[in-house]
Formats: sequence, structure tokens, C-alpha cells
Amino acid sequence: MTMNKPVGEHETLLTEARLGTPPSQALIKYHDIPALAREKRQFREFNAVDRAHTVMLAEQGILPPAVAGLILEGLVEIRGMDPETFPMDPMKGSFLLQIESFLFARMSEDVGGQMHTGRSRIDQGATVRRLYKRNRLLAVLDRMNGFRAALIGKAALHSHAIMPGYTHMQQAQPWVFGHYLLSIVSRLDDDFDRLVEAYARVNLNPLGAVGLSGTSWPLDRQRTTELLGFGGLIDNSKLGREAFYAAEAIAALSFVMSTLNDLATDLHIWSSTEFGFVESDDAYCGTSSIFPQKKNPAGLETVKKAAGGATTWLATALATFRAEGTGDQAVRDLPLIDDAFDTVEGVLDLFTGIIETLIVHEKRMRAALDGSWCTASNLADVIVRETGLSFRQVHHAVARLVRIALAEKITPETVTAQLLDRAAEETLGRRLGMDETMLRTALDPDIFVKTRMTVGSVAPSEIDRMVEVARGRLASGLGWHRAENARIATASAKLDAATDAILVAHRQ
Repeated sequence: MTMNKPVGEHETLLTEARLGTPPSQALIKYHDIPALAREKRQFREFNAVDRAHTVMLAEQGILPPAVAGLILEGLVEIRGMDPETFPMDPMKGSFLLQIESFLFARMSEDVGGQMHTGRSRIDQGATVRRLYKRNRLLAVLDRMNGFRAALIGKAALHSHAIMPGYTHMQQAQPWVFGHYLLSIVSRLDDDFDRLVEAYARVNLNPLGAVGLSGTSWPLDRQRTTELLGFGGLIDNSKLGREAFYAAEAIAALSFVMSTLNDLATDLHIWSSTEFGFVESDDAYCGTSSIFPQKKNPAGLETVKKAAGGATTWLATALATFRAEGTGDQAVRDLPLIDDAFDTVEGVLDLFTGIIETLIVHEKRMRAALDGSWCTASNLADVIVRETGLSFRQVHHAVARLVRIALAEKITPETVTAQLLDRAAEETLGRRLGMDETMLRTALDPDIFVKTRMTVGSVAPSEIDRMVEVARGRLASGLGWHRAENARIATASAKLDAATDAILVAHRQ
């Protein structure tokens, strides 16, 4: 951070007018410098808010045209600067005051100081933070669209890859890998919607709420809303500095990380030697310094590690806000959310590459069903239809059949109707007399998948339908994102045009 001497003979610092001593070195080190580092990330948003407010003041006749023109010239100069090289002196305070200092050096305090007419650092800062979070949310949503597209593509490619399905980590029924991936896509669709809903509450304009009670200046809050591309106004001036929207946004980001963690955990397990269902591409793996044979799924482990901290994001946010009541400005910001945005964006970027290059061993998945009794529930259904017995009665008989078969090392491929009758006699006191061919068919995993008929099942036709549904929801998400970016671009163009109009008039 650049340390500059005060410009001119003497620049009166904001704190000097009220405080008798300058800030301590400890306060500067632990409060001012970290705060400036966070605010510097919002450099573009600061500039947009300053320009929109100045344009509005000029249009309302609050600022003389000559003053507005000089201020906007300085702000346009700032807009073209590199945030990393913008001159800052922590002694001068927050980033708002750094910008004012820059302007004062070019046009004096009596001119540059008029930019702050009709606003407070409270509503100005709140507006900057909302703009910044809006832009970060759009970036996350863009990454989510890319990740959903990768998952849908992989699901369509493996829409007929039969594998064991698990509950309690035990084989439960035959499954399809594409069906599994589509279940993750469906969760991400909900995560996307949650973020869009949070976005709508983030994208509201607090500028003009001032410190608490509004102002006597005739501000046009609708105009700054238009120029900054907000979706609406914070209506109650008391709520101008509220930041609970950040807690909602961070909660939605936590849901995304939870979904990514579940997917990464499953793929991590399935990439173990014992399963061997999937394999990360070499580009997303590491090796061992001692075990020559190992190929470690480092990418998946990185996702899981990042997701661990996400479980505390919302609790931390609410804990930060807990003691403020309704009047404490100090904790209205939530620096944690910047880290959350970085984490989610980065993990989505990493995970998209992992999924796009994921190696799926379909033959290994199907082979895991050899000798499996995970079609036992289907056998029970068939017996119920054939005999009219209750499912609970038949469940007993089939469970006993599996118990006998496992004890006597009999596989589903070699089980006989005679053995089924034995199990039925032990549990129901009667034989079932099932046809041998029907017994074999009922225990066939491939037939199991083909005969599912309910909406959302693993039947090939249902998976194909769900792929199209997922593509439709993705198209909707892509359309929303394009439209929102276009709307914001239009607002930005209006701000530039309004700025240029004032500057042209000023230079004539």
C-alpha cells in the first residue's frame, strides 16, 4: 500500500476535526490497513457510486455544473487507474476519504468536498458493498452454469451405465450413473435458484438513505437506482445500512458447497481401488513420495477440504450481527463473504474441469452387480403381484432367501425356485411355486432398470427425459444470466452517457 504525504500545505484529516490525537499505529495496522485492503477490491464499485451520485446531484441542480464537471473529470481519471497503484495513505482513513483526498489535490477541498453532499459514508459504503456482492454473485452464478453444463453432458454420456445404488453404504438396488449425476444437477438447480433469490435482495439501492433519517436535499433516488442497475430501492432509510442480505447470500453459497462436497465425497469413494467406478484425469491428481503406485485424487480432496469451512459461514455471519441491535454500524460489513465468494468460484472452476475429464469405468460398475442381491426388492414385488400376498409377508420370505443363499454361497444367478420355497416355508409356512424363468428375470439388474416405470426413476426413457429437463433449466439459468448482464450493461452505458453529457457541457 502506497504511503503518501499530505498534498499541499496541509490537508485536514476527517479525524482531526473531532479527535485530539491521531490514530495509533496499532489501530492503523489492525483496523485501517485491513479495511482499505478489502475496500480496494471494490475499486470499480466505489467509482460507479461516486459518479452516479455526482450525476444525480448535477441533474437535480444541487451541484453547480462547473463543480459537477470538475468532480466528474477527477472520477473519470480515477476510473482509468489501476486499483493496485491508486495512492493511499492509511492515516487518511477509509477508501471514501482516500478518493476525496485524490480529488482535493486536483480541485481543492471546497470543490471536491461537494461530492459528499446528501450522503453519508453509511449509505455510500452500503451501496458499494451491494454492488460488489451483486457482481460477485453474478460471477458465481456464471460458474454454476458452466458446472451444471459439464454434469449434464457427463450424465447424458453415461445415461445407461448401470451400477449398484447404495443406502447405508450397502448395495440397495441397481442404479444408473447418469441418474446419479442428474440428482446432483437437480440439487444445483435449487442452489442456483436460492442464489438468484438472494441476488434480488442484494440488488437494492440504499443510496440516499444517508445516515439514518434521509435528508433535506432533493435527491432523486430512482435516478441513482437506474444508473447503477439496481433492481429497486431500500425503501426505509433506517434499513439503508442493513447487511443481513449478506447472511442470506452466504447461506446460499453454503448450500452450493454442501452439494459440491457430497458429489466430491461420492466420487472420491468410487475412485478408490476397491470400487474403481471412476477415475480423475491425471491433470487433477497427485502422487505419493513413497508409494510409487499411487494416483491421488487431489482435485476432489481440495473440493472436500474447501467445503469444510463452508459449514460455519452462516453461523459466523449471524454471530457477527448478533450484538449490534439496530444501531451499531461497526459490524454491518461482513468480510467473510469475500472469502466465501473466492472459495465457491474457485471450487466450481476446479470441479468443472474434474467432471469434464472424469473417466467412468462402466464395465467395472456393471461387474459390481455380479453376485449382488440388490434386486431382491424387485423379486418381492414380482411375488406380490403373482401371489396376492402382502409385501411385508413376501419381504420376510425374500430376506430369508438371501440369508440362506449367503450362508450356502449361492448367487442370484444360481438360485432356484426350490430354495425360494424353502425360505417361504420357514417364514410363511407355505411354498410359493414360482416359475424358474420368472425368478431369474426378477433378479436381473438390467431388466430391473428397464422395468422401472415411475416418474424420476432409472428407466432409460426417464433418464432421457430428465436430461432434457436439466437442459431446459440450464437454458433458463443461462438466459437469466445473459439478461441480467445486459440490463446492468445498459445501466452502465447510461451512467457513462450522463457523465459524458455533463463533462461536454463543462468543457464548452
